[in-house]
Amino acid sequence: MRHHIRISVITLVLTLLSAGTAAAQSFDNPDTIVVARDGTGQFRTVSEAVEVCRAFMDYHKVIYVKRGTYKEKVVIPTWLTNIEICGEDRDHTVITYDDHANILRPETGKGMGTFRTYTVKVQGSRITFKNITIENNAARLGQAVALHTEGDRLVFLNCRFLGHQDTVYTGVAGTRLLFKDCYIEGTTDFIFGPSTAWFEHCDIFCKLNSYITAASTPQEQPYGYVFNDCRITAAEGVTKVYLGRPWRDYGYTLFMNCDLCKEIRPEGWHHWREEAKQTARYLEYNNRGEGAATGQRVAWSRQLTRKEAQKITMKAIFSQQSEWLPEE
Repeated sequence: MRHHIRISVITLVLTLLSAGTAAAQSFDNPDTIVVARDGTGQFRTVSEAVEVCRAFMDYHKVIYVKRGTYKEKVVIPTWLTNIEICGEDRDHTVITYDDHANILRPETGKGMGTFRTYTVKVQGSRITFKNITIENNAARLGQAVALHTEGDRLVFLNCRFLGHQDTVYTGVAGTRLLFKDCYIEGTTDFIFGPSTAWFEHCDIFCKLNSYITAASTPQEQPYGYVFNDCRITAAEGVTKVYLGRPWRDYGYTLFMNCDLCKEIRPEGWHHWREEAKQTARYLEYNNRGEGAATGQRVAWSRQLTRKEAQKITMKAIFSQQSEWLPEE
């Protein structure tokens, strides 16, 4: 009798292990994973779908997210690559959370700080987000990051990034990011960090009198933020917007071929610290609109020549350390 019980137990254990392995392997393929908040997909949260993806995939895997509001903090870990997170409808597929820098952490009794407030953190490389909204909907009680990036070769296509202060943080020097056909809104320094990022045909919406960018480009990094063919607009009642101020002394920001609204201050840029006037790399070329007049720009910013501007292409800035030209 004991012999039969032992065999039965062993058989049950092997069956459970086999079932678990089969379940894990069922997503170990290039097929699309479907996420639906209403339960009609394979998963109800984006985080659950990310969890089943195999490490260091050499094939393209799509996580398709149906319309809905997903309140969760999503982390794409460093060991995930070649993932595309694609929303069904940009304006109605929303990943949202509401942390802000001044929320007290129980273990320390201090505020959580800017860099823990993200709604989505992307640590992996070769990741694409498409047709989706990433939002930090915290009240204006401090810095509140919607998107926090650390990986390299990241692409954001037709996405919305919603927040107030510090909406988009491009967090690691030397990493390369493309934002194309995106909408980004915020109040203060709402695009900030040390990465190299190209913004193509994006809408940038200023919600307060403040600063759009706060680049912290390292001195040895030739490019920081490049805005090409973008449109800058402002909320009703806003009258004084700076294109940027340098979070670190060698911050690099270029606006070229952009439509600049009348709310852009005539001087264009702010130095943040006096010494940054000697080092900040603030550039413009061929902009249009009421905010594009160059007559009163600060003396330490510069208008590029046509020859200089022709050399600044997506391929040129993304191929500094290795060849990369993102597929659009």
